[in-house]
Formats: sequence, C-alpha cells, structure tokens
Amino acid sequence: MRISISWAYQQSLATMQAQQSALAASQNEVSTGTRVNLPSDDPAAAAQIVGIGHTLAQNTQYAANIAGANTRLATEESTLDSVTDLLDRARTLGLGALDGSLSAQDLQGIGTELGQIRDQLLQYANARDANGNALFAGTGDSKAPFVRNADGSVSYQGTAVQQRAAIGHGLTLPTGDTGAAVFMDIPAGNGDFVASAGAANQGSLVVGANSVTDPARWTSSVAAAGGGFTISFGAGGHWTVQDAAGKPLTDAAGQPLGGDYADGGSIAFEGLSISLSGTPAAGDTVHVTTGTTQNVFATLDGMIASLQGGNATQLGNAMNRQLESLDRTLDTVASTQVAIGGRLDVLGQQGAAYASLGVTYQSALSNARDADPYQAISQLSLQSAALQASQQVFVAVKSLSLFNYLR
Repeated sequence: MRISISWAYQQSLATMQAQQSALAASQNEVSTGTRVNLPSDDPAAAAQIVGIGHTLAQNTQYAANIAGANTRLATEESTLDSVTDLLDRARTLGLGALDGSLSAQDLQGIGTELGQIRDQLLQYANARDANGNALFAGTGDSKAPFVRNADGSVSYQGTAVQQRAAIGHGLTLPTGDTGAAVFMDIPAGNGDFVASAGAANQGSLVVGANSVTDPARWTSSVAAAGGGFTISFGAGGHWTVQDAAGKPLTDAAGQPLGGDYADGGSIAFEGLSISLSGTPAAGDTVHVTTGTTQNVFATLDGMIASLQGGNATQLGNAMNRQLESLDRTLDTVASTQVAIGGRLDVLGQQGAAYASLGVTYQSALSNARDADPYQAISQLSLQSAALQASQQVFVAVKSLSLFNYLR
C-alpha cells in the first residue's frame, strides 16, 4: 500500500485541527467554569439545564409575588391598627356622651371630635400601598375608593373582589380586603337584629343591650314573622308582640304573647332578649328588624346627630344603636386582621419553602452545568501535551522525503 506525502500531511493536519478544537473547548470550560456552553457539548445535560432554569425563573417570580404580598398585607394590617384606635376612641366618646351630667357644650365638643375621627377614618380607608395602589379598592383602579358626597355621606367606588397573588403553582392568596367588606357592609345592631325605640314614643323607655339567646328558635321564628317584630306597650307596662304583618304572636296555649315590663327589666321571646330601662307610655313601641347593614361612616354621622338636641331618652336610644353598629365594625376589623395574620403565616411558610427549593435547584443546576475545575485543568494539560506531540510528529514527517536520501 502506497502512502503519499500529501495524504500524510492531510492526516496530520486533521489530527491537529481536532486537537486544537478540543483544546479550545477545554480552555473555554476552564475560563467559564461551565462544561456545557453549547447544547452539543452534552445534549442531555443541556435539556436538564433548560428545565431547571425555567423552574428557577418561575420560583423567583413566586418569591417576588410573596415579597410584594407581604408588604401589602403588612401595610393593611398597620392601617387597620390605626382604624381600631380611632373606633375605640369613638366608642369611648359615645359612652361618655351617655353621662347625664354633661352640658350641651360638652356634647358639642364630643360631636366635634367625632367629626374629626370620621375625617381621619376616610383618609385611612383611602390609604395606599408601597406601589401607590389603594389598599381597599379591591380589584379597582388606583383612584380613591371612598368619596364624600355633597350631602356629607360617603360612597364606595371600588369593587367587591379581593386582589390576589399567585404564590405557587395553582395557589393564589388574597393580598387585600375590599372597602365594602371592611367599612360598608356592616351588619346593623347586634349583628342579628336591630331593636329600636319607636320615633313617636312618649315615655322614657331606652333600649339597651340585646342579643339572640336561642339561635335555632330565632332563625325559624324570624322567618315565620316575615323578618321582624313590633313590641307594643299598653297601660302599666304590659307588652304584646306582633309580626311584620301586624299579626299578634301567641303562646303555646293560643293566648297573645306578652307580659308585664318593669323598669330595668328585659323582654324575651322567640329566641331573643332585649334589655330595657325607663318607663314606657301606653302606645310606645320597640321595633325589631333584621337583614340591615350600616357603613361605619353613617354610624359616626349617626353618633354626631344624636348629640344635637333632644332629651336624655332620645340621646340614649340613638347613641345605643350607633354604639352597637360601631361594635360590629370593630368586630369586622378584628376578624379582618385575624385573616391577614393567617395569610402572612402562609406567605412565610411558602417563602421559606421557595428559599429551600432554590438551594436544591441551584445545586442541581450546578451539577448539570458546571465543570469540575480539577478535571478540566487536567484535561486541558493533557490536550495541550497531545497537540504539542502532534505538531512535533508533523515536523518529523514533513522532513521525510526521497530527495533527502538522494543528496
């Protein structure tokens, strides 16, 4: 078999080019610290690197969402703390107004402070988060969700849908509460019903604390009564009850339901109890209504209005009803804060999980992508030596010629 010099040159050149290419790859591996710089370097590892990269990017976004949700919820929680302080102060002022020794000027001063509290509360209701978005607008835009109308009342212009953030695959969490739920749609009275003295009452009857004592009986009786009752007083404080249609309620014997009321006593029927004070005049009434709501701004307006004129009986009845509504608002704010605390706990757990997963995924990514520096340097040295040897062999082969022997 005849081997030409040209063929020997080509073989040597091909070998050196292959070795130079391998050497360049090793040099790149050593300088970058990664062994997979192109998919062709290791197709299986390249696919794994892409998959881990996508997962890391997704988890990074979830972690950013969690951080944003934490900030927003912490801001809401702090705002509601301030709201609670305001409402507690309003409650203290309302209770103080029931002191019969206060002068008209004292009551006017209380009304002025309640007006200031109402204005501060409106500011808190329109509070914004770190990004300038309204905390209590729901999914509405960034404008103030609460506006004061020409008649002094307050309207809500946000939505009734909570903002939510994606904090995991298929997992979302509310990052705020709507102004409708926190400030507007507050159950009136004790939360189950409102017991209010009739506007035309002539006696000194004042409606005090009231509650549902038998929920099951109350639920069935109020449905049968058409949503409410009227307690009517006759001579000597004798009382009877009619349903919403004016039909008298009867006892088990078929007799009209009623009894005799004494000052400071209470009236109980159909699973409810109402505490009273004072003496009713014949024809006086107490109305029990259900299913009504009252926003906190209207409650504060009602407290202010109750201080403007009227006798002690009228003040007591009006202020007691507003204090009941104020207590329901405090309950709503407190339950909202409890919900926020639960969400913050979930965010903390989810954030810790992503931090741990991040370490795991980064380790897997490093295993698939990064080069072993000792192995890479050793490989580089071997390839460099091999290239030098090939070059020396080429020099030796190049000098082999028949003419060298003929000289």
